[in-house]
Amino acid sequence: MKRWFLSALAGLALAVSPAIHAGAQAHEKVKVGISAGDAEIIWQEVKKIAANDGLDVEVIVFSDYLLPNEALSAGDLDANAFQHKPFLDNQIKAKGYKITPIGDTIIAPIGLYSKKVKSLDELKDGATIGIQNDPSNGGRSLLLLQALGLVKLKDGVGLLPTVLDITENPKNLKIREIDAAQLARSLDDTDASTINTNYAVQAGLTPGKDSIAIESDKDNPYANFIAVRTEDKDKPVFKKLVAAYQNDTIRQLIKDKFPGQLPAF
Repeated sequence: MKRWFLSALAGLALAVSPAIHAGAQAHEKVKVGISAGDAEIIWQEVKKIAANDGLDVEVIVFSDYLLPNEALSAGDLDANAFQHKPFLDNQIKAKGYKITPIGDTIIAPIGLYSKKVKSLDELKDGATIGIQNDPSNGGRSLLLLQALGLVKLKDGVGLLPTVLDITENPKNLKIREIDAAQLARSLDDTDASTINTNYAVQAGLTPGKDSIAIESDKDNPYANFIAVRTEDKDKPVFKKLVAAYQNDTIRQLIKDKFPGQLPAF
């Protein structure tokens, strides 16, 4: 009887083991690259929501805008979530990446910040304005300066103007191009600087509160998104990833916790 029981138990173990193994395989994993800052808080919540749908999200934090697309293209990431369309378009043009957006996330407006003045009116003739030295974010900042009436750009420049496209500069502003990650740290060296939200937050600045001006959210073409390699864009696992982000809990978290930022879904 004892021998029969042990034999039956062994048979049961063999019968159960494949089921356990299959269950482990069903728990999918994705590695997502994001920018440091507010996104880290948001993606911790996304991870929890995704886990309820059998998706294990590993978040990799980058402090440099140029690295997440390189890592995605090389296969070191499964997805990234840090950029807007003009930035990706410029990267694709420069690097030939085959990367495709699959779901909008957040609008993180660029703001104009200063330690020396409290309003646009206080900017003196010849003031130095820092902007990003990469084409998409630098162009975005020039469009903001135009919207604020500080400069005028050549007609038809689209979303990627350069300082060479400035046709009117009534205050004779000196535009200084600086690495995006350094703009907040170099505020003492400029009269005002345009700073991306994630870098502003890292520096202890609150968009809409500490900025002396900020982008409008109306018809804003700079919504961020989740992106994957083009060949993977239709994989069901990424539909789960997008659904985990585009969730009412995440929408409310953005509204409650991040003043000046908006859900883009």
